[in-house]
Amino acid sequence: MFDSTKRFTSRVANYVRFRPGYPAGIVGLLRREYGLTEGSEVADIGSGTGLLSRVFLDAGFAVTGVEPNREMREACDALLAGYAGFRSIDGTAEATTLGDSSVDLITAAQAFHWFDVDATRREWFRVLRPNGAAALIWNERFMDTPFMREVEAIADKYAAAGDPEGKIREAGRSRIGGLFGSPGFRVDEFPNYQMFDFEGLVGRISSSSYLPMAGEPAYEEMSGELRVVFEKWREDGFVRFLYRTKVFHGKLSG
Repeated sequence: MFDSTKRFTSRVANYVRFRPGYPAGIVGLLRREYGLTEGSEVADIGSGTGLLSRVFLDAGFAVTGVEPNREMREACDALLAGYAGFRSIDGTAEATTLGDSSVDLITAAQAFHWFDVDATRREWFRVLRPNGAAALIWNERFMDTPFMREVEAIADKYAAAGDPEGKIREAGRSRIGGLFGSPGFRVDEFPNYQMFDFEGLVGRISSSSYLPMAGEPAYEEMSGELRVVFEKWREDGFVRFLYRTKVFHGKLSG
């Protein structure tokens, strides 16, 4: 499926169970840099199952999750049902349906590579309040251990069919400057990790849209290779899956 709004429909369950959350330090960083206060309005674009939205809600912000995929949106609504400051809407980065000058911060986690940069820039200019800011956030796999390097080699091998040109894995990094304009953006990063048994490891890898999932060609072969790596490096039945959470942030300017 090349329609990015539907690409994760069949992977929602794995996304909910096996994708990492986001460090609370992100909120402190953006609060300091852009004068955000408790109750500031955040629009989380491509909010998915609500993992990033929850971090801002826990810090006292009001959050609107903008998500075009119905199944993802329903999973998000279930996760965040207890938060009075949350609402979700059907929209995209290029057409959020939000009002003019209605939010203080726009975030997008693991989603920027799906956006049309020019249309997104126009829309975010419209939606942000004066002095508002934007933050693009990724949990990037961190190749600091032999285990992580071996897992990455397997992911690269099986990504060829789902992402033959590497555009999804590149994640739009080369286009970030086009969103922020001059004088550009800053990058900060935070350590992050998950502990996985074998089911979790396979679920995490197959939650990526460009890798095989259960029932698809090559899934069993990929799982078998992951089993070998898991058995080699597990301790007490678990492996540590490392990330660096990167935050690209700034004010949009001409």
